[in-house]
Amino acid sequence: MSRGETVILKIVFMIKVVRKAVLTAAILMACSVEISAGTNVKESSFDWDPVIDAIIQVESGGNPKAVSGPSCGAMQITPICVKQCNIILENRKSKKRYTLQDRFDVQKSKEMFLLLQSFYNRANDVEHAIRSWNGGQKYSKRATQRYYEKVMRHLKK
Repeated sequence: MSRGETVILKIVFMIKVVRKAVLTAAILMACSVEISAGTNVKESSFDWDPVIDAIIQVESGGNPKAVSGPSCGAMQITPICVKQCNIILENRKSKKRYTLQDRFDVQKSKEMFLLLQSFYNRANDVEHAIRSWNGGQKYSKRATQRYYEKVMRHLKK
């Protein structure tokens, strides 16, 4: 292969790489989550109150002082959940931050739930919300099935 042919092959290769990079960037931009500067987590008109109330009944029976291992409050929020909320708030350029003590405040617990839904569940999928509350964002349907059924029983009351 001549030197000229080698240069042409390298140029063709680079063009393909650049095309893929541009396409990937376009897809990522189209799929990216819109980041708002505000702290208003109740962005959608979806009513999460019945789901939240059902989760509270399953998690703590309505006791805002409930503690079970690292999980606390009416919604049994873990320290990692608080940390994730604060990361989302930081990414949204908000000055608001939650503390571990906020897990015992029912209103702030609800805010954290809504914040997580606004970030991870923009489709307002109730099943996803319930299962991910129990099993995290990478939940297993099998592992969260009993929890999902319990919450759904309270939701239908």
